[in-house]
Amino acid sequence: MQTPRLKIGTRSSALALAQAEETRTRLMAAHGLSEADVEIVPMSTQGDRIQDRSLSEIGGKGLFTQEIEDALLQGRIDIAVHSTKDMPTVLPEGLHLSTYLEREDPRDAFVGKTSAKLTDLPQGATVGSSSLRRQAQIRHIRPDLNVITFRGNVNSRLRKLEEGQVDGTFLAFAGLKRLGLEHVVTELMDTERFLPAPGQGAITIESRVNDALIDALLKPLNHEETFVRLACERAFLARLDGSCRTPIAGLAEVKDGRVSFAGMILTPDGSRLHRVAIEGAAADASALGTEAAERIRAEAGSDFFTSWA
Repeated sequence: MQTPRLKIGTRSSALALAQAEETRTRLMAAHGLSEADVEIVPMSTQGDRIQDRSLSEIGGKGLFTQEIEDALLQGRIDIAVHSTKDMPTVLPEGLHLSTYLEREDPRDAFVGKTSAKLTDLPQGATVGSSSLRRQAQIRHIRPDLNVITFRGNVNSRLRKLEEGQVDGTFLAFAGLKRLGLEHVVTELMDTERFLPAPGQGAITIESRVNDALIDALLKPLNHEETFVRLACERAFLARLDGSCRTPIAGLAEVKDGRVSFAGMILTPDGSRLHRVAIEGAAADASALGTEAAERIRAEAGSDFFTSWA
């Protein structure tokens, strides 16, 4: 048996494996490799193992990446494939997000059991979500609803919905598409009304800094427009917080060499909301994200993030 030349680290969920498989397929096509040349290494993370509490309670996004990043730093894997929205803005020294595959549809999808649309749910209905951002936006739109923490992978959340534990839930449309589950969506949320998480819908590849061989292998996979969009969104996230403890939303679009960005911060109960919009040259994407964060922080006031912490 031929020894794999490249090892891809990933979480072991069905969605994570689908994303790693997409990355492997692209690497094979770009370099004429066979499946034997590229091995997918599924790994269990603390975030996957702890399902009874919200991420904000147990430590945030890093719980989905630590074991994988340790393996990357130790050379047990060569690259790591992640959902960009799950990535902290501060990475371990020696690692970086070097590559973004072309972004899928970033919208949130509502999957309703008792009603097809969020606004049509009966008074006091229960909606489940593990995301503070989604919870806050749901409460802003429908303050009468009972919003509960709803952890688990895509299939387990859909099963809980079918069992009647909740009347509806939200999932990333991109993830449902990658799993061939678009048919379960009952409402696609307009980004004007329901803004996605920074990075939602984009697969990113994490690698070691200054690894020339890996950089050369990954270069053909990088999608420049997605890279620019994510530079803006992650700069916005980094300047504000970037953990799972604050409801932050943001989406950048690129057209004709210019970036337009919309961002939002909310209190967890959805009662206070601030928006920002900014536009500028694509070359300044990161600076624009930072400026947007400064503007929205100034509008919200210095006490916004501490008044409810």
